[in-house]
Amino acid sequence: MSSNTTLNAQLDALIAGTLGLKDEGRFHEPNLDGTPRDYISFNSWEWPQGVGLYGLFRLWEFTRRDDLLATLTTWFDKQIAQGLPPLNVNTTAPMLPLSLLWQHTRNDDYARVLDGWANDVITKLPRTPEQGFQHVVSDGVNQMEIWDDTLFMVVLFLAHYGTVSGRQELVDEAVRQFLLHARYLNDPKTGLWYHGWSFAQKSNFAQARWARGNAWITVGILDLLEIAPIDNGVRLYLLECLNAQVNTLIDLQAESGAWHTLLDHPDSYEEISATAGFGYGLLKGARLGLGDERWLAAGKKALQAVRQNIDAQGTVQNVSYGTRMGRTLDFYKEIPLQPTAYGQSLAILCLSEGIRVAE
Repeated sequence: MSSNTTLNAQLDALIAGTLGLKDEGRFHEPNLDGTPRDYISFNSWEWPQGVGLYGLFRLWEFTRRDDLLATLTTWFDKQIAQGLPPLNVNTTAPMLPLSLLWQHTRNDDYARVLDGWANDVITKLPRTPEQGFQHVVSDGVNQMEIWDDTLFMVVLFLAHYGTVSGRQELVDEAVRQFLLHARYLNDPKTGLWYHGWSFAQKSNFAQARWARGNAWITVGILDLLEIAPIDNGVRLYLLECLNAQVNTLIDLQAESGAWHTLLDHPDSYEEISATAGFGYGLLKGARLGLGDERWLAAGKKALQAVRQNIDAQGTVQNVSYGTRMGRTLDFYKEIPLQPTAYGQSLAILCLSEGIRVAE
């Protein structure tokens, strides 16, 4: 059996595993108003599901499988008909795959939702000093804080929708947010990114070089440059940020091919959602000629580590559960493991890129 045949089989399993995720009540994380929120199953409009939908769309884009397109349109049609939740950083995550879907379908209902949501992001999402998007989420306001997660959950949407709708002000805002977050979250000593910055405390909290947060950056920079026409000076700057990050990531990759949940703390557990994000970025960067043979070799090792953590039901194991800002490094080391839609999605991206590299 060829390598691509087995990769395709695992991708089929990953799709089934994603759609079959169930919230079994292990975690109780109500919204600020006390209402329940589902961060695990595929039935809720939240950030894990948004990232999951992004992986499914990218796989459809690669394969043009009718069943994937039907899954995406059915999911969005149902959610829009039910009514969407209030705006925050994390509830914006599904807007990126919806924007990608609208680019293909030109569904007028989708356009109305996207346009209204983009307007609200620009005018209503709370801001920090220097106009950063405050990382307000369904269960917390995170006053005066910016997090690296925001770039994936909100800013890629603005960049893509601004591009395909002709709204340059959205693309300009996306560029500003990437540059602002780089100013406060990028660690010049290592090239890695801190999880967050507090304008109130003037600190990076625990100075955690958290793996999945860094994966949002690896994926986010590459995909930003793919989905939006970014000024060449900004493009070159972000690519230098990416190169600095990847040079350190490669040195920190474990023998297994995975990365630890605190990248520079080998006593923290190896975490597979971040490993999948890094694998995707390394393989994609090598394919696009942005990285050298070290990128390709490290990406292939990461791909194998991800594949070894997909069980027979297509569920990605050893994924850290949704992560709040940590005030200590031990906080990150103690985050429980839980299969999630974002773990599934990042694995889908990684395996899809593995097929492209092998072709």
